[in-house]
Amino acid sequence: MFSFQIEKVDRQDNDAYKTQHYLQTDFWADFKSMHGWKKMLYKVNAKCESTDFSFYVSILVRRFAKFFNIAYVPLGIWMGFTLPNEKISDDQYFNLLIDFSKAIKKELPKNTILIRFDPPYEFYDPDERDKAVKDFFTGKNAKYKFLKKNAVDIQPPDTTILDLSKSEDELLSAMKSKWRYNIHLAEKKGVRIEKGSSQDIDVFYDLYLETSKRDGIAIHSKKYYQDLLELSEKKQKENSSSNPLVSLYIAKHENDTLAAIITLFTPYQATYVYGASCNIKRNLMPAYLLQWTAIKDAKNFGSKTYDFYGMPPRDDETHPMYGLYRFKTGFSGQNTHRIGSIDIATSPLYKPYKTAEKLRSFYFKKIKKAIVGR
Repeated sequence: MFSFQIEKVDRQDNDAYKTQHYLQTDFWADFKSMHGWKKMLYKVNAKCESTDFSFYVSILVRRFAKFFNIAYVPLGIWMGFTLPNEKISDDQYFNLLIDFSKAIKKELPKNTILIRFDPPYEFYDPDERDKAVKDFFTGKNAKYKFLKKNAVDIQPPDTTILDLSKSEDELLSAMKSKWRYNIHLAEKKGVRIEKGSSQDIDVFYDLYLETSKRDGIAIHSKKYYQDLLELSEKKQKENSSSNPLVSLYIAKHENDTLAAIITLFTPYQATYVYGASCNIKRNLMPAYLLQWTAIKDAKNFGSKTYDFYGMPPRDDETHPMYGLYRFKTGFSGQNTHRIGSIDIATSPLYKPYKTAEKLRSFYFKKIKKAIVGR
């Protein structure tokens, strides 16, 4: 259905940067290349019947134990192009992924056992998303048998996204009343929000370690977050117009550091990437003021939306992370549900690798969390 001309390039053009998720930016590829991934960027000229279109795609490749590689396309391929004057259909899009995988395979390192996508393919109802996943990939009569739904999603498939085209007053009015109250309470009680830098990485990481122990979540090494902040600072000094802004916000009260978040802003979208908090003075509601400060800054930066990036799929009080759902949805964004990670196997080694991934996920989500919770 699709044919391609694929050209390896060093950088995207500025227009692509303005329309891509941050995971598809040159900046993110540069950052991940500092932590075990090889960056591969392509400009693709595609043709479907009589319609020509083009896009950039960032692929991250990782080598394991010198035996095999995996290729990963985070939040790509972009769905914004038209064929010819209408939005691309479901069938066209998933066949695009399949045909593109066949075409790009020869560009990838030898012994690449899979190509993994986290497509920006969204629903506003989790039940509709779950039905689509079954119909498309996992059911007995799955429509796209060549695409395999991975049991472990790399990027969080469920989130809530705030429209930043509204005024600050409109954003406040749309929130749940308790959220407005908590923002004002934090301000009234003297919580102050400071902008940090890579020099404050110890402040953030100490809070993150406390959060990890409390909630049983896996985190990266301190260097990972420090490199992210330092790379952004370096790029900002270059005055490039096509680099995201990574910011560290720290909530303080008197002599206590209460919470911190790391955000990433692009013209396409602002994203709340990481958050950490301590166990003291939680009644001062620092998390609410942190988010409101970041939301206002994202709006001033020019981001179109603010992605809270990760939460349970439903309003379910029995879910262990229900508090996260309640907190993020209280800002009154649009709940959004992506289909998650899907794979195209390119080697017989795919099946044992997938089994190993399931076991690793079970360890971190069940066993390790249970141990931490004791």
